[in-house]
Amino acid sequence: VAKDGEQVVGYAGLMFALDEAHVTNIASDPTRHRQGIARLLMAHIAQQAIVHKSEALTLEVRVSNTAAQELYRHFGFAPAGVRQRYYENTEDALVMWAHDIQDAAYQTRLENVMRGSATS
Repeated sequence: VAKDGEQVVGYAGLMFALDEAHVTNIASDPTRHRQGIARLLMAHIAQQAIVHKSEALTLEVRVSNTAAQELYRHFGFAPAGVRQRYYENTEDALVMWAHDIQDAAYQTRLENVMRGSATS
C-alpha cells in the first residue's frame, strides 16, 4: 500500500506459485498518475519476488493500457501472449513476463529504474 500521510494513493498485490510471482494488481489514485507511485509499487513487488527466490514475474494488463505496458517494459517485462476476453467488458489481456529476476543483470535493471535511468 502506498500512502500520502493517512491517504491511500496506491496498492499492489503479489501471489507466489512455485518459482514464479504473479502480480495480481497494481493501481494508483487517478488524480496522482505520473507521480511515480506505480513505479515505486512495482519496484517493491519486484524486490519482494527476488527476496522470495522467484525466478520470474508475470502479470496481465489490458491491451488498451499502453501506459502500464510501458511501465512494465521498464521492469523487464515482455509480451508473451493474449488472454481473449479476460476482463469483464470482454477486453483482452496482454500476458507479460520478466524472466531471470535473480540474475545480477535484472537487479541492475531494477536499480536503474529506481534511479530513473531505465530503458525499455
